[in-house]
Amino acid sequence: MQKDALNNVHITDEQVLMTPEQLKAAFPLSLQQEAQIADSRKTISDIIAGRDPRLLVVCGPCSIHDPETALEYARRFKALAAEVSDSLYLVMRVYFEKPRTTVGWKGLINDPHMDGSFDVEAGLQIARKLLLELVNMGLPLATEALDPNSPQYLGDLFSWSAIGARTTESQTHREMASGLSMPVGFKTAPMAVWQRQLTLCVPPPSRTVLLALTRQGRLRCYKLRGIRTGM
Repeated sequence: MQKDALNNVHITDEQVLMTPEQLKAAFPLSLQQEAQIADSRKTISDIIAGRDPRLLVVCGPCSIHDPETALEYARRFKALAAEVSDSLYLVMRVYFEKPRTTVGWKGLINDPHMDGSFDVEAGLQIARKLLLELVNMGLPLATEALDPNSPQYLGDLFSWSAIGARTTESQTHREMASGLSMPVGFKTAPMAVWQRQLTLCVPPPSRTVLLALTRQGRLRCYKLRGIRTGM
């Protein structure tokens, strides 16, 4: 790391992370799991569009801090989802990132050991391993898209994504939402006016682009077509 009077003045250390491709190779999706996630994304899209009469319910823990506790919750969640499946489609919240207005624990990816060590690579590995176990249980999963780099590492495992209240008016997050491959929900912004809130679901113009990582860890400019299933 270059550090001098003009560069990295406030940086104390750095950690080179594995690429999204390396993480996915270590924790791969099976073809059956890919088909399951694609099917759950379609179901959610159908509900939002009114083609499926059921009510979409995204519920679960505020955040995930312990994989074993999450798996125990998921087993009970699966039983409930089956019980109400005629009228409700339940999607389990699996939130690994937490936005903070000031300070506080920012989630399992950021600090998986909850000790201030900020072992982000371990956090990504723990998160992907847990998500694969939950998908293997047959559950559709939801998250909040917070860090623009996270979707390349974990986005293929989620069926629905939220843009949180603190970031719902952020240009970066709206562009990221336009590039996600799943249905997206926008939370109500702080002090929101309903008319302004509705504009957040309008797809950006076709010329909109997003700067994001590839699976190989290279920065690329993506042209976006805009959100097709928003709520």
